Amino acid sequence: QVHLVESGGGLVQPGGSLTLSCVASGNSFSDHAMGWYRLAQGKPRELVAAIGDEEDMTIYSRNVKGRFTISRDNAKNTVDLQMNMLKAEDTAVYHCVQGLSGNVYGRWEHWGQGIQVTVSS
Repeated sequence: QVHLVESGGGLVQPGGSLTLSCVASGNSFSDHAMGWYRLAQGKPRELVAAIGDEEDMTIYSRNVKGRFTISRDNAKNTVDLQMNMLKAEDTAVYHCVQGLSGNVYGRWEHWGQGIQVTVSS
């Protein structure tokens, strides 16, 4: 059974930074794309960032491109999301997700429970 556990969320002021981390267990981590979705009240679900199994393919939502960076460590089964220049509109619950395959454009099969990020002064 696959488990995805997020950490690193919290309250941050506008313009600040946070790093979310996700540790995965239960399957061969390096064979799967990883990503981060966010869910905010009144807004559609959004794929914020994703990284392929070979680490050479990354995609970002236009809302975060240039501010967020996704990375993975296949030796540690972890995926991180470095978030800089945070804005109030980044406030959401962020979920770590794992793809069915190594392709960032494939289906997202497993979800973590999510972690709250609040950007407010």
